[in-house]
Amino acid sequence: MTKEFVDTDLSGARFVGADLSGVVMRGVEIRGAEIDAPWLSNGETFLRVNGVDVIPLVEAELNRRFPGRADRRATDPDGLRAAWAALERAWATTMDRAAAMPAGSVDVSVDGEWSFAQTLRHLVLATDTWLRRGILEVEQPFHPVGLAGPHAAEDGLDMSVFTTTTPSYAEVVDARAGRVAMVRDFLATVTPDDLAAKRRNPWAPDEPETTLSCLHVILEEEWEHLRYAQRDLDAVAAG
Repeated sequence: MTKEFVDTDLSGARFVGADLSGVVMRGVEIRGAEIDAPWLSNGETFLRVNGVDVIPLVEAELNRRFPGRADRRATDPDGLRAAWAALERAWATTMDRAAAMPAGSVDVSVDGEWSFAQTLRHLVLATDTWLRRGILEVEQPFHPVGLAGPHAAEDGLDMSVFTTTTPSYAEVVDARAGRVAMVRDFLATVTPDDLAAKRRNPWAPDEPETTLSCLHVILEEEWEHLRYAQRDLDAVAAG
């Protein structure tokens, strides 16, 4: 049954992790509204505003703001190596910015989101999940500083392998640098045959993946979390 909200005041409401797919809005006031949906560009949907599908416009603008992002779906070894090099450059600039900010800035949470340090910890987990577990099939692939999402245990992740205390920022940076180097080293020798090799989805083993699709997930995670990190560093800098 379709739910209807007629002449309802939802101004200032916050929707987090909500399913708003297929929502239709007519005659609505949305000044100052903000949408953050990282899956807009999956090619299977649209978002129309006044009859215009804005997803291609959003994608083009994000690619302009983040040079190299457009190459995140490269399909050949050279393209993937170039895509990762561009990503490393973008993250290096952001890491330098964070290091230059006042002490404690990397631990500030904006609107309940992960802090900069927590974002780096999550990317350690993402690399461990999709490279070490998904591609390399390491039996226990996880670094203890990795940070999982709120529903990871429900997805079958053994949380006992992760630290229960907050690691220092230096420890986080060291673990993150190691994982970045792992991806770089793997891409340095990957071949077309390697990319086509069949793999299992780390979260859903019955779902087929390939080495290439696992690498695409890593690249997607990296660019999206870079965007989040820069957004929140802007907010921290603005006070």
